[in-house]
Amino acid sequence: MKEYRATTTISASPETIWQILTDAASYPEWDPNVERIEGQIAPGEKITAYTKLSPGRAFPVTVTEFVPKQKMTWSGGMPLGLFKGERMFTLVPNDNDSITFTVREIFSGPLLPLIGRSLPDLSTAFEQFAAGLKSRAEGV
Repeated sequence: MKEYRATTTISASPETIWQILTDAASYPEWDPNVERIEGQIAPGEKITAYTKLSPGRAFPVTVTEFVPKQKMTWSGGMPLGLFKGERMFTLVPNDNDSITFTVREIFSGPLLPLIGRSLPDLSTAFEQFAAGLKSRAEGV
C-alpha cells in the first residue's frame, strides 16, 4: 500500500467547502495541478480528471462514497483489483466553526510494486490541493 495525504484547517462552512469540492468545472481555478475534470461529481457518477502532472493522460474514477458536507471517495484502477487508487476527502467540524479538511489517496493491489515505481511523489500536489481549497473557501 502507498499513501499520500494533506490536511488543513479551513475557516469556512462545510456547505461552502462541499460546494467547491463538487463543482468539477471550477477545479482549474483553485487546484494548480488540474487541467480539467469532466463529468458531474455526484454519487455513483463517473468522472475523468486530467492533471498537469501527467499531461494528456486521463484518470477515470467513480464517485463511490458521497456523504454531503462530510466525506467523498473517488475510486479507480485496473480490472480485478490488480491496481487500485482511492482518493478520500473528509470534512470534520471543529469547535471554533472551522473545518479540518483532509485529502488522502491510497494505492493498492498486486501490481502496486510494479506500477508504484512509476507514480510521481504526490505529496506536494496534495499540499497544493489543500491550500488551494482553503484559499478558495475562505475567499468566498
